[in-house]
Amino acid sequence: MANLSVALAGLNLKNPILTASGTFGYGQEYEDFMDLSRLGGVVTKSITKEPRAGNPPFRVTEVPGGMLNSIGLANVGMEAFVKEKLPFLRKIRTRVIVNIAGNSVNDYETVVSRLDREEGIDAYEINLSCPNVKEGGLTFGKNPAEVFRITQNVRLHTKRPLIVKLTPNVTSIGDLAQAAVEGGADILSAINTLVGMAVDVKTRKPILGKITGGFSGPALKSIALAKVFEVVQRVSVPVIGIGGIFSAEDVMEFLLVGASAVQIGTANFINPGISEKIVRDLQTLCDEQGIKHVKEIIGKLEIHEGAVFSQ
Repeated sequence: MANLSVALAGLNLKNPILTASGTFGYGQEYEDFMDLSRLGGVVTKSITKEPRAGNPPFRVTEVPGGMLNSIGLANVGMEAFVKEKLPFLRKIRTRVIVNIAGNSVNDYETVVSRLDREEGIDAYEINLSCPNVKEGGLTFGKNPAEVFRITQNVRLHTKRPLIVKLTPNVTSIGDLAQAAVEGGADILSAINTLVGMAVDVKTRKPILGKITGGFSGPALKSIALAKVFEVVQRVSVPVIGIGGIFSAEDVMEFLLVGASAVQIGTANFINPGISEKIVRDLQTLCDEQGIKHVKEIIGKLEIHEGAVFSQ
C-alpha cells in the first residue's frame, strides 16, 4: 500500500487530507459520520478574541456550481473554545489546526498568545479575509504589507507551525504569498472563497443578508488549481490546496500542481463522511498507479515544452 504521509515544515500528517475551516465546525459535529483519526488533520472554524453571533440571515444559499456563505465568523470566542471545544480535540488521534481571525493586528496576537498556553494544538491557520476595523475596513489579506505585518507579529507569539490562508480576490496572489513567507509563515493555504452574490428576481433583493458572500464548490476548482500553481512558482514553503475538491482525483490534481496537502470544504455539506472516503479513495488511486509514496507526485505536473505560465 502507498505511504500517504506528508511533512509540511514541522507539521507531519498521516495523509494529505485536511478539513477546511468553516465547513467542519469544531470537529465534534462530525464524529458520528466518520473516524476522525483517519484524517490528516482537522481545521477548526475561525476563532476570534470575543464570541461572535455572525451575520444576519440569510447566511447560506446554493447557486449553480457551488454555494455562497456569509456566516460572519460566528464562533464561541477563544475562552469558550479552550474550555468547551479543545478538550474533545485533544482526544482525536489526528492533527489539530486552529483557524484564527480578527479585526485588528492585536486581535490575532491576543488569540495566538492565549491558545499557545494550551496543549493539543498542532498549528495555527491565520484567516486574513477579515476587515481591518482600525484602518477603515480594508480586508487584511488584500494588502501585501498588511499580510507581512500580521504574519510577522503573530510569529513572535508562537513557535508552532504558522499557516497563512490567502485570498484569491486580488490581482496577484503571488505577492501575498511572498509577503507571508517574508513575515515568517511556515506554510500557506490557498485559496479562500471568491466574492459572489445571488439575487431573488421575485423580491428584487439580494438573497444573502450581507449582499455578498464567499463562493465555494466544484466551480472553484479550476481557479484554485491555477492560484495554487502560481503560489508554488513564487515561494518554496509547503502549500495546502483548497477549492472544489470532491474526489481523490481532485486531490491528485492539486498535488501534481505542487500542493503538499489539501483541505476538503463544501463537499462536507453534501456528504458529511466524504473526507474519510477521499482518504480511502486516494490510497486506492495511488496503489492503482503504482505510487509507493504520495510525495512522489507532489509538483510532478508535466508541462509541455515551450508552454508559458500566464497569471
